[in-house]
Amino acid sequence: MATLYLDRAQLEIRSEGAALALYEGGERRGTVPLRLVERVVIQGSQTRLDSGVLIKLAEAGIATLLLSARGSRRVALVLGPAHQDAGVRLAQAHRVMDEAWCLTWARDVVAAKLQRQRRLMRQALVERPDARKALTDALVGIAGVAAQIPGCSAVASLRGLEGAAARAHFGALTAIFAPELDFTGRNRRPPRDPVNACLSLAYTMLHFDAVRAAHAAGLDPLLGFYHRPAFGRESLACDLIEPLRPHADAWVWQQFRGHNLRAEHFSQHNGACVLGKAGREHFYSAWEKSAKLPRRWLRARCARLAQNMRTDGCTWIDSPGIDEEF
Repeated sequence: MATLYLDRAQLEIRSEGAALALYEGGERRGTVPLRLVERVVIQGSQTRLDSGVLIKLAEAGIATLLLSARGSRRVALVLGPAHQDAGVRLAQAHRVMDEAWCLTWARDVVAAKLQRQRRLMRQALVERPDARKALTDALVGIAGVAAQIPGCSAVASLRGLEGAAARAHFGALTAIFAPELDFTGRNRRPPRDPVNACLSLAYTMLHFDAVRAAHAAGLDPLLGFYHRPAFGRESLACDLIEPLRPHADAWVWQQFRGHNLRAEHFSQHNGACVLGKAGREHFYSAWEKSAKLPRRWLRARCARLAQNMRTDGCTWIDSPGIDEEF
């Protein structure tokens, strides 16, 4: 199963039986069987498709992510039919209000993230011994933060620890990216340099897969335990991708280190650093190869969480046939 990326001007998508037909400038360019597609990513506003295509994709269980023309901002997400196990979501909502359970979950999330941050620092030490001081300082700092996690008694305190580790982590990353990239730390909304532009897009892609995995497992992506439920935010997806962010950080670093992505792939637009078309072509192609492992991890994580919830949730579900007289 693959991801279909649609990022061309004058591209039109039509539904033809069990396939999507691609037209460019009015000329038919080919077809893509729906059975081969797992997700669709549409960048920009020039790709044309009607509601029938979106319905066909949703019916086939294919999620569609719509991104803004410039940058990595998510505009919309269209998912297929929801899982019908109400017990899972009932138990999930119940767990959101269980402070002890949320704290245990949050400790695990933050500990896993910091472990992967340290793994990236150790990898960078091997490949960039010239940045030893910055990387070693970050390793010591993150290890010190990690040691405080078991004794942390509140989710709010964990957020403070995570923030301290993030400052150490990104402080070290500034030492291993080329100076011409002007990466001085994490910034967003909008990202102001090429590294942050790619980090934001990579995190967006991870979040998309986390929403899909939660939805497929019968979980509610809105109900998080570490990131508390908030209007318009898929807080569970935010929880799920925290341990995966260092994977994205490492991948972005390797793309620039190998000169697959370069400063000339970017431009400035209204204060935002924008990845151009040539850069996006490489980004999506390389990301698709790298995303297999985190996608598998997300599916397994959501399946285990849903199974954990299912038994508890069954206690609130009506017995089969209870409403048959109606």
